Amino acid sequence: MILEEMGEIMECDGMFIYTSEKMHRIKKIIDQVADTDVTVLIQGESGVGKEVVARYIHVNSLRRDKPFMKVNCAALPQELLESELFGYEKGAFTGAYCQKPGKFELAHGGTIFLDEIAEIPLSLQAKLLQVLQDKEFSRLGGKVDVRVDVRVLVATNKNIEEAVKKGEFREDLYYRLNVVNITIPPLRERKEEIPIFVEYFIDKYVKKYNKEINSLSERTMETLLAHDWLGNVRELENMIQRYAVFGSEKAIVDGLSNLIQKDLPQEGEGQSFFPKNGLSFKQVVSEAVIEAESKIIRAALELTHWNRKKAAMMLNISYKALLYKIKKFDIGSRGEVCAEDLAIFS
Repeated sequence: MILEEMGEIMECDGMFIYTSEKMHRIKKIIDQVADTDVTVLIQGESGVGKEVVARYIHVNSLRRDKPFMKVNCAALPQELLESELFGYEKGAFTGAYCQKPGKFELAHGGTIFLDEIAEIPLSLQAKLLQVLQDKEFSRLGGKVDVRVDVRVLVATNKNIEEAVKKGEFREDLYYRLNVVNITIPPLRERKEEIPIFVEYFIDKYVKKYNKEINSLSERTMETLLAHDWLGNVRELENMIQRYAVFGSEKAIVDGLSNLIQKDLPQEGEGQSFFPKNGLSFKQVVSEAVIEAESKIIRAALELTHWNRKKAAMMLNISYKALLYKIKKFDIGSRGEVCAEDLAIFS
């Protein structure tokens, strides 16, 4: 097996896997800062593994036995984000029937990971700066300061330096966060790691779905190595998950329709594949991806007897995202979205 053969030049702790020299240098930095309390800014494209690095830092720190709290700063509106981070007092707003601690309090003694930090509104950036400087804050509607001992790790897929120049991100907060900067290269710049990730994900989903699937053929592996992976490791994992669900490499070929490596059609066979008004590459790729994604979702729903929550867990996406895709792809039968579900989008 590849994982066994790589020996000491690869590391697999949780999902922190690497073989490239670039990631080896990052691993050295992580090992140097893990058991300190220094704030770390993790940058990189979506899907490169920023959260994996953050969790690896935590589990290798002196705080490993304390909580690890993650907050996605882009997932909540400003009002909810403040209460999520700092909590609120009873009566702070309509519906606040009791006191609720925020993630900073819940992470006391441990680590808080603020993902998509560039999305935090300016009005909250001052409060975050106070926590970093003074280790204290007040809950929403509170009159007493709360002291916490929390290590802060942050991540972004945006150019935060550019945001500072545009006045969209506080310069003083940026310098507080950017004590140690780790920039994770995209998967297309470390393609030698793709075979390692493929085997890791195959093993993961074989166990998760209790199914037996074969290792990929050399031809399919070459297809994966030729792909640019704009979604990075997350995109690769989703592709292998499709393979695990269907048990056929065709699921990968369909998913990577811009890199299809199959026999050319005989005369007349492929004419219906192209739009009547001429070949539109983007349209062909988009339609192929939609078809493949729709098949994956329907297969997951069938495997879970149309239990949407279980299907969402199987697909490793949020319940809301699954409902959106069911509606978008018009997947009916017992998986038809009910009025209660559609209320989420209103």
